Amino acid sequence: MARNTEQETVEATIRPVPRYGVFMGVGVVVGLIAAAFLTWIGSYEPSAALDVVYPAGQVFGFLLLWTVPIGLALGGVVALLLERTSRKHARTVRVSHETVTTDD
Repeated sequence: MARNTEQETVEATIRPVPRYGVFMGVGVVVGLIAAAFLTWIGSYEPSAALDVVYPAGQVFGFLLLWTVPIGLALGGVVALLLERTSRKHARTVRVSHETVTTDD
């Protein structure tokens, strides 16, 4: 087998980029905590108009429908803003690119 090696120097741009999934996951957890806190501070007395009392589990579920998507969106927005600011810290470096081919 003969090996052919080609080497060249190229320029590459390096910039830090946030991981969107991590930020959105943290947003979901914050939304979950917000729903739990709002459920905890809520009052569970019959309303004056309807004489209905919702159980804490049902209130928590309804709050999750609002707080989790809001937290998910806010986490994504924070990641986007961090990416925009990271563009200022981009730098160009010279790297050695090597290509090795083998003949069978």
